[in-house]
Amino acid sequence: MMFMSRHGGGRILRAFAIASAVALGAGAVALSARAEAALAAASPAFASDRLSVEVFGSGPDVILIPGFASSREVWRAEAERLKGSRRVHLVQLAGFAGEPWVHGDGPFLEPMIAELARYVREAGLERPAVIGHSMGGLTGLMLAQRHPELVGRVMSVDSLPFFSVLYGPTATVETARPFAEQTAAAIRAMDEAAFRSGQVQTAATMARDEATRAAMVEWSVASDRRAMAAAMRDVMTTDLRPGLAAMTTPVWAIYAADADGGAPAGMADGLWAREYAGLPGVRLVRVDGSRHFIMADQPARFAGLVDQFLAD
Repeated sequence: MMFMSRHGGGRILRAFAIASAVALGAGAVALSARAEAALAAASPAFASDRLSVEVFGSGPDVILIPGFASSREVWRAEAERLKGSRRVHLVQLAGFAGEPWVHGDGPFLEPMIAELARYVREAGLERPAVIGHSMGGLTGLMLAQRHPELVGRVMSVDSLPFFSVLYGPTATVETARPFAEQTAAAIRAMDEAAFRSGQVQTAATMARDEATRAAMVEWSVASDRRAMAAAMRDVMTTDLRPGLAAMTTPVWAIYAADADGGAPAGMADGLWAREYAGLPGVRLVRVDGSRHFIMADQPARFAGLVDQFLAD
């Protein structure tokens, strides 16, 4: 979740988020001992200090990636729904929601993408579908651009190929860099009370559901500030638009509109159409009555879109 409205964040709040409580109370259905043994045999442990992966279910592979400062629990309900027909790979990014971070102020995105590509190779996945929310959507696009042979299709959920255009349509990596550095510094410097207060205020703009907002705050507070700062700096200075025209991976871009306190439909339509204009064959789908966490605000509609995406 983007946390600093006083540092230009008011215009980018919709695009940065941490988690939803879509899975709260849903619980996980335990695998049988036989299924667990089969799973262990089929999916040897993957060791990385950039991400961890939980695997369950059977069928074609689908990777679920959470966004900025998010827990993998943001995808729990959807993962449980899919596991009867898909083998689900539920990613947790290092440094977020209590996951350890050992890389200080170093780069976040590119090393993480490299490790995600290594996971796909070592796990023997056959061009999996990749679904990512917010920064996770950016991750999916990056993976498809850097390693097109590894990805079957991508669903980007309320995510843009260059987040800093939310400062203005003429933004570039260079003009965004000072804001990125300022935001990263603010994340690292803020005291705990002010940080939590900012998260509570921002959460209200990110989701309509109160439980989702509460989970967003807790996951953010549990995240490593150095990881958050590094990720924010990288996200704000990563522009994937120049590589869109060469992409052959099918992409769906799902985005939110909300007449009651969220993004107006017309504004959202224009923004997503403009920023994905260079991507051949992209399928743009607006979900009304939702803020940034579409899977939490409109779970039935979102589930239907995921099923269509996977069957397409």
